[in-house]
Amino acid sequence: MSEDLKTIKELADELSVTKQNIQYHYQRLPKELQLKSSNGSNLINSKAEKIILSKVESSSKSNTKDQQISSKDQQIEKLTNLLDQQQRLALQDKKLLEEYKAENDNLKALKMPSQETEFKHLDNQYKDEVNALKEKLENLQEQIKDQKRIEEQEKPIKWWGLWRK
Repeated sequence: MSEDLKTIKELADELSVTKQNIQYHYQRLPKELQLKSSNGSNLINSKAEKIILSKVESSSKSNTKDQQISSKDQQIEKLTNLLDQQQRLALQDKKLLEEYKAENDNLKALKMPSQETEFKHLDNQYKDEVNALKEKLENLQEQIKDQKRIEEQEKPIKWWGLWRK
């Protein structure tokens, strides 16, 4: 029977848990399962070992679940932060786009009057050229009229054309 007995340290090493964890579960065992050696150390028989083993496994399972839940919480927090960051960046991009659009519209507005001014300048230039050509035409017409008058004056009047006038 003494072969089935183990100390708290031996059981802790076997289950890969701390001695405090085994001690905690050992103290909650019924008094008839808590055994003491002649030197006062706590001994664990096979029945107590099974009870402690089930409690350690259930606590390790709950610890595993707690760790998984904690891990999931951290993942959710990271994803939430990333989503917030993405939304802030999207809003910032939208503002920049609106600013660029407004600036582009302003530049177009500034460029349009210069084109209109250029068109007006060309329009005025053509008008000036047309006016200059009209003046030349009028001068030439006057010269032609003057030339005709001179020619008419220089023509000898025929004697039979005197009665016609």
